[in-house]
Amino acid sequence: MSEARAEPSGAERYREVERALLARWPESRLEPSLDRIAALCDLLGQPQRAFPVVHLTGTNGKTSTARMIDVLLRALGLRTGRFTSPHLEQMTERISVDGEELSRERFAEVYDEVAPYADVVDRSGEHPLSFFELITAMAFAAFADAPVDAGVIEVGLGGSWDATNVADAAVAVVTPIGVDHERLLGDAPEVIAIEKAGILKAGTFLVLAQQQVDAAEVLLRRAAEVGATVAREGLEFGVLHRAPGLGGQLVSLQGLATTYDEIFLPLHGAHQAHNAACALAAVEAFAGGKGLDGGLDLDTVREAFAKVTSPARLEVVRRSPAVVLDAAHNPHGALATAEAVQEAFSFSPLVGVVGVMADKDVEGVLDAFEPVMSMVVCTQNSTARAMPAKELAEVARGIFGSERVEVAPRLDDALDLAVGLAEAADANGIGLGGGGVLVTGSVITAGEARTLLGGSR
Repeated sequence: MSEARAEPSGAERYREVERALLARWPESRLEPSLDRIAALCDLLGQPQRAFPVVHLTGTNGKTSTARMIDVLLRALGLRTGRFTSPHLEQMTERISVDGEELSRERFAEVYDEVAPYADVVDRSGEHPLSFFELITAMAFAAFADAPVDAGVIEVGLGGSWDATNVADAAVAVVTPIGVDHERLLGDAPEVIAIEKAGILKAGTFLVLAQQQVDAAEVLLRRAAEVGATVAREGLEFGVLHRAPGLGGQLVSLQGLATTYDEIFLPLHGAHQAHNAACALAAVEAFAGGKGLDGGLDLDTVREAFAKVTSPARLEVVRRSPAVVLDAAHNPHGALATAEAVQEAFSFSPLVGVVGVMADKDVEGVLDAFEPVMSMVVCTQNSTARAMPAKELAEVARGIFGSERVEVAPRLDDALDLAVGLAEAADANGIGLGGGGVLVTGSVITAGEARTLLGGSR
């Protein structure tokens, strides 16, 4: 008599689910259709319609803004579901309920609930469901099952054809649009804005961050076509004042209903203050039907913002010398990071550890960092899309000069080398404010460095 096969442990089952998801089409591959995700949601009973949605798109700032919205909504007593991408260290980060990412066990349970229906869709169409389509459906299912009072949903790529767009936004947030994913979305902000404007539906309240004029025109035209209400940063809401401080910044924000003064935001950079203004306006708009004539309670807003975290967004994960992680991966984001790191820290020298994806604007990213980095250590992350470190170094030498470029293909070696360079500068009295290390260039590079350095969510 043969022994019964043992059930996999929770950790083993999670790893099986990871492998099954990663075997599907990757997130970087786009086949413009909502048919597959719509069919899956139909089979699941339309879970994305079980809760009102705050839907976020844009080029940079989406995840930080989503995390701020999540914290503010929970401060109002609402149960939230938050779906963001990509993840830094593990897939479970993408799906959170009430501010807590799903446990590995719960993540696997949700996959097992959705997978049989996914198999039906896989067999019925020309293309199987992609990784992102399936994990989006998992998020919707988890939120409907919780149940949540609000879903905070970040698009994966673009807007119109993104799997998240089977949900209809009560509130849509469009963060600043720059050029990224050129091959898939276009090579100019106004072209990219057309795709991102697709999340605007009839009855949506649009919270519009400051944009380049051509992109703003596209978004405002779409809003008029569908009858969306619009609040524009710099007009209906915005940042009134900000002062950098220890561990973050003190901001005063103009909301849709009132002014909110002296709010401590434990994140660095002017871009995060603007993200905070968008998040506050989005929550005011979301709560507007609940008697919000005088705005949100100021103490509640202050307490909520003080709790905000955004991993790998100028996150300090080590000191003496300081190592800072940032997920900037396009020129628009790199410029914001370069400005913020100068404002928030007094590193001298600043040593960069940079690992990028080969399909990105590598020269644009390096150009943004060249004025603030004394040295750059070129490395690569573990994915097949990563630009080899030696190729990155060739590009970097044309921008930084050969004497300012080092190469270390393994990320752990690159971190050791950069820390050593920062320490040597301190020991030799070269630095004025102490040396520091900035690890950047890709979400995956930042996430893998975070794992190596023991960062915590």
